[in-house]
Amino acid sequence: MKKLIPIYTNYRTDKKRKKLTNLQLIIMANTFPKILPSFSSLVFIIMILTVAVAVTTSAKHDSFFHELLFPTELGISQQDEKLTHLHFFFHDIVSGTNQTAVRVAAAPSSETSPTGFGSVVMMDDPLTETADRSSKIVGRAQGMYGSASQSELGLLMVMSFAFTEGEYNGSSLSVLGRNTVESAVREMPIVGGSGVFRFCRGYAQAKTHSIDEMEAVVEYDVYVFHY
Repeated sequence: MKKLIPIYTNYRTDKKRKKLTNLQLIIMANTFPKILPSFSSLVFIIMILTVAVAVTTSAKHDSFFHELLFPTELGISQQDEKLTHLHFFFHDIVSGTNQTAVRVAAAPSSETSPTGFGSVVMMDDPLTETADRSSKIVGRAQGMYGSASQSELGLLMVMSFAFTEGEYNGSSLSVLGRNTVESAVREMPIVGGSGVFRFCRGYAQAKTHSIDEMEAVVEYDVYVFHY
């Protein structure tokens, strides 16, 4: 009998193991179909999120309306801001062989208006170091001006000072303002710039040096803050 006990015991143990194994298989068979949809849903959600992130990232780099930046991201420091004074002479030559200013538009009433109201002139005027037209050219005044007043000689100036000399070669300043040409001193705002004058702000003062039927020579003092 003692020899049969171990055999009987092993038989019962193996039987229990078989029952346990069968029970585990039944539990897994009933549980796995419930887990599978959840797992598939998780994979689907991950795929959707991945596509959304990729689209968002692509949109950010390809096309975006605005983005907040720190000035240092463009290499700009508030401590680098400086004030520059530029001095030159503007030559507006309205007739002759070297004409640099041409009327391109006018209203029917411009001919009879005492101020030429409504007429528009396009210009490409030289900027020189001195009042002498043959002195060194430091840039060009390119743009237009129009008679914008019916009661006085008041021009709307829309022009760029495009510089060609020294460290300012290739840089420009943009002027947009009112120029009452009979005033001793006229002041116009500098609304922007390019090159070394990026992010600039300032103003220009104009004083008539001389004027005749062919040419007006105007002295300019320009003051701009820039980096």
